[in-house]
Formats: sequence, structure tokens, C-alpha cells
Amino acid sequence: MTEDSAETVSFPRLFARTQRFTLGVPRNLTVSPDGARVTFVRTPSGTSRTGALWVFDVESRAERVVADPEELLAGAAEQLSAAERARRERSRESAAGVISYATDREAQRAVFALSGQVWVSDLGGGATRALPTAGGVIDPRPSPDGRRVAYASEGALRVVVIEGGSDEALVEPDADTVVWGQAEFVAAEEMERQRGYWWAPDGRSLLVERYDESCVPVWHISDPAHPDVAPVEHRYPAAGSADADVSLWHVQLDGERTQVRWDAAAFPYLGRVSWTEHGDPLLQVMSRDQRDSLVLAVDLAGGETRTVRELHDDVWLDLVTGVPAWAPDGRLVTCEDSADTRRVCLDGEPLSPPELHVRSVLDVGDDGVLVSASREPTETQLVRFGYDGAADELTSGSAVHSGAASGGTTVLTRGALDADGVRVTVTAAGMTTELANHQEYAGFRPQVSMLRGGERELRTAVLFPRDHAPGSRRLPVVMHPYGGPHAQLVLAASRPFLQPQWLADQGFCVVVADGRGTPARGHAWERSVRDRLAQVTLTDQVDALATVAAAYPDDVDTGRVGITGWSYGGYLAALAVLARPDVFHAAIAGAPVTQWRLYDTFYTERYLGHPDEQPQVYDANSLAPLADRLTRPLMIIHGTADDNVVFAHTLQLSAALLAAGRPHTVLPLSGVTHMTPQEVVAENLALVQLDFFARALAVDAPAAVG
Repeated sequence: MTEDSAETVSFPRLFARTQRFTLGVPRNLTVSPDGARVTFVRTPSGTSRTGALWVFDVESRAERVVADPEELLAGAAEQLSAAERARRERSRESAAGVISYATDREAQRAVFALSGQVWVSDLGGGATRALPTAGGVIDPRPSPDGRRVAYASEGALRVVVIEGGSDEALVEPDADTVVWGQAEFVAAEEMERQRGYWWAPDGRSLLVERYDESCVPVWHISDPAHPDVAPVEHRYPAAGSADADVSLWHVQLDGERTQVRWDAAAFPYLGRVSWTEHGDPLLQVMSRDQRDSLVLAVDLAGGETRTVRELHDDVWLDLVTGVPAWAPDGRLVTCEDSADTRRVCLDGEPLSPPELHVRSVLDVGDDGVLVSASREPTETQLVRFGYDGAADELTSGSAVHSGAASGGTTVLTRGALDADGVRVTVTAAGMTTELANHQEYAGFRPQVSMLRGGERELRTAVLFPRDHAPGSRRLPVVMHPYGGPHAQLVLAASRPFLQPQWLADQGFCVVVADGRGTPARGHAWERSVRDRLAQVTLTDQVDALATVAAAYPDDVDTGRVGITGWSYGGYLAALAVLARPDVFHAAIAGAPVTQWRLYDTFYTERYLGHPDEQPQVYDANSLAPLADRLTRPLMIIHGTADDNVVFAHTLQLSAALLAAGRPHTVLPLSGVTHMTPQEVVAENLALVQLDFFARALAVDAPAAVG
């Protein structure tokens, strides 16, 4: 970890340059089945965005680079196709170089995309080379035996032989709106399913998604700053409209294909696909209202499916990463809600205890099921459950852990409030080695106080200026939530609080609170937001503020309260000053959802139902009907190129405010998407927001922007 950059670069610029202090950290960790190697991606510094592929040899405890993009491209600039840029936007990926990779079954070879080409690395110490391919490469993956690589390109799925180099299209689109081998928009954006094809365990065939967007509404994303450039057509499945028509096909290497059949009219969403040597391929499909789901096994001979598990929830069901899957003994592994928590189940019977909320399944192997889970929602632990129910807790303590394990080797990532950034360690044969870490030092460590607010014990983080003496002065408050369902900010790690601490150091008490709907608090907690997003999530922010005021009566001034957030947090910020001006005195809303009919099907209908069936619910949760109630300063910030929360959200709210005669500020970010990775934009944006709050909340002293 280096400290020199913090002395010469302002924090807002360093925050952007380091991609929120994530660069330089080993990530995308894979342990080989024999435990001999750990493969990972790491940038050469905490400010370089160009990732390289590395291997850690467990026996020698030495690291070596196996694919350096600077060398592979001989210094040439990386080229990305429009499809690859869109894919990275869906996954919120703004790094460069090697950003992801896939390995064969034994982790002998790794395959990745770089500058539109397929590259293959011999992880045992051999060379890295490009394979002859056609078009811009997306999501290359080797066959389990390491002999071939499949990849998506220009709507087709292609296969190239590694030794010999023959490259052929396996399946090709028959219309401009048809795509093979990629995840459709809502799967990538909302289902956490980024891939669209799956190799057979024997490497002789694949399951391939085909989607047709011809029925999806066409929207246009324009660049108002460049009127000479034609708008880009974008198929967007807004709430209540048609989704892409998704099907799955079993495709042989000679191109022969068979459609996998299920009742797609009743279950149109393809949520999960799993294909291992332990049994027939598994699918999880889901109804449009997300209340019913089937786990299906596929008969490859004819494409028929049989139901192996039916799931139902009266409100909604969640898709969980890593399941469904077959255990080695043929039992079905799922995650299901039971006793108001999420549990690992074997053939429907709970394997994990009710006090442990399972977030995701990391591996289903011979020695059990490895999960990421929480007893306390601000913490995450890694636990392996044997098939007899025995639990092996690989981590402990107040921290946020992630990692992987195989063949007696465990690699762990740990972040905590008492540490700067994260540490990545490899443990094998009783010895632990820390992987080299080039993350930048922010120049300070956040000073975070954790509270549990009110009767609902809202997890709430409080940050004061680091030089604040308790009781010396009453500071204005800035609430800094995301606050929406299925996302979490209050975690027992320092890195998430770097930006809030910087803001606090400018003369504020910053409060970050997770209300109802956020993860790891149980089934009823998450589903209490159904049909009432606005009411429930705003109430919890008000209650969190009251908790802070009661805990620090001599340190906070509840007569000067601001609120800021991005995406759902932006929606919540605008809602706060519109609906509760008695509590909130100024707001900055970043890329806010202002009209839920303009957001996508899968996310919106999960929480608000279908707009044709519940129009009053959409009206009650959207912001335009509240426009005439604005009496507080409101700044709305939005990227004009945003294809997720489109710029129309801000334009429509602004028009409603203007029609109601309510002054407000709109700051358009020309050419910026839902992410704002550009250094200069991010830095100046932070300074503009700071100035806005300083004026609106009458900060006592001039801000010391460090």
C-alpha cells in the first residue's frame, strides 16, 4: 500500500483514479482443484486500470505474471467493441486489460478477452498467445478438457480449436434482433447472470441461450452535446412492456441443435443454468411475477425437462448465485427461505442453521457446500457445510470476507474497520502467505461508529470530522444512503466509508443507514418494501436520523439536514425533500429513478407489481406527483448517456417541478453513463456537491478540500 499519491492529489480525484481504492488488489481469485495454484487478476499499481493475469504457486509461495496486456499488445491501445462496452456497463466494470478470465477443469489453461481477441495462457509456466478469431470477442470460455474455446461475437457463438486454430460459427443469428450465447439485458442487469452459454462436462456440446429482442421497445440514447451524432437505438424492457424472448438450446460441435423445452409462457425468465458431471443439466426458470420458480433437469436426448423442485413465495422469490446444483451424491442443492432466513437445502431439507443467512453459494464439491453467509448483516463469513450438516467456519470476527477454497488451499479476502483497504491471503498446509497488494492509501482511515437504530435496529454508521471534539459544536448532517432493496452500504470494512469520511471532514456529520429491504436481515425484512418502496425506505432514513440525534445531542444539528445518493439513493434523496421537508433541508439526487414506469421489468415488477394491474402503486412511489411540494434546495445530477436509469427520469421530474413553479438545479453530465469513472468529472462533481451542501446547510467553516 502506497502513501505518496495522497500528498499530491485531492481525495476526490484519487477516489476516482483508484476506482474507489479497488485497483492494485488481487481479485477474481481461482484455486485449482489440486490446490497447487491460485490464479487472479491484479493491476500493477493502485492507480493503473490495466489488469494482468497472475498465478501464485502454493508450494514455492511465489507469484508470477502470466499475461501482461502491455506486453501482449506491444503498447498499442486496447480496442473495445460497442457490445463489450455495454457488457461492462451491465457489470459496472470500468477497468481495462485483463478484467476476467475462465479456466479449464484442472485450471491448467486460462482464457480471456483482450482488445477484441481471444488469448490463452498456460498456467503451468508456458506462453500466452492470441487465437485466430472473427469479430469482437465477448466472454470466451475454454471447454473443460482445455481443447477448445467458445466465445460470443456479433450475435453468434463461435468455437476455436486451441491447437490448430480452426474457428467456426456454431450458431448464428437469423435476424438483427437475435443474439446467441449472451445474457439478455435484465439477466445481466438484475439477475446477476452475466453469461449466456455453458460447456458440457465432456466438452463435446454446449447449452446456449438464444434471445430475440424484436418485441422489446426501442428507446434512443442521444448525446445532446453532439447533435450531429445520430441517437443510438437501445432495446429497453421497461416495466409493463415485453421482455426479450429467451430460449435455451443444446448445441453439438457440428452445429446440430435441439431446443430445451419448458413452459416458457408461464416461466419466461431463465434465471440459472448449471451443468456438471454429477447429473443432467439444471435450469431455474421463473414466472413473470417472480412468485413461482421451477428447478428443471434436462433430458439431452430430446430436450425435454422434468421438474425436480418447485418453489413459491407469496411476495417474490430470490435467485441465488451458485445454485441450483447437484451434489456429488446426486442430491439437489438449493437455497430457500426457511425460519425467516435463507438456508442451504439438500433435496428441500435445510442444511445450514436458521441463525446464518446465506448470501451466495461459492462451491458445491466433494467435501461440502462453501457459502458466503452472515450472522450479523454488517459482516460476511465463509462457511463450508458438510453433507452431514457439520459446519467448518473458515473466517470469523467483525469483518467482510470473500474467497475460494479447493484441494486443501484457501484464499481469503478480508476488509475490516480496523484496517486500511483489504488483505488477500493464501493458506495451505498450515502456512499463510499474503498476496502482494498495490492498493493506494487514502491518507486516512475512516472513524466509524456503528449504531442500531430504533425498534428495528437499523444498522447505521456515523462519521464526524476526524478532528471533531465531542460536544464542541453541533454539525449539519448529511445522510448518505443507497437505501434500496438488495443492496447494502453499512458493512464492517473501512473502504466503503472513505468517501463519507472525506465528506465528514469538510464539516458534517455523515450518516449511512441500511433500512428495510437491504440484504441479510431475513425474508420478512426484505419483503416489507413490496408496493411501498417510498414509504418504507424513507421512514427508515428518518428513524436512523432520530437515532443519531438521540445518541449525539450535542454534536448534530437536526435543523440542518441534507441527503445525497446515487441511483436508488438518488431517488431516495429527491423523495426526502419532496415528502419530508420538515426533516430534510437539502438534497442532491444522482441518477435518480423518478418514474418507475421507466425502469426495467425484472427489478420494478418484483417490488411494485405490473403497472397495468397496479397503476396506483406506481403513482404512489414515483416522484412527479410530489413536484408541487418542493420547498427545499434540490440538485439533480444525471449522465446523458445512461442506458440503465435513462436521462428521461431527470428531464421528466424537472419538467414537473418547472410546471409547478418550483426552483431546482439540474446538472447534466455530458456523455456519462450510470457510472462516472472519469477523474476530472468525478473530482469536480464532488466539489460541486460540497459547495451545494455548504451553502444550503450553512457550514460554519470553509471546507478544507483534501
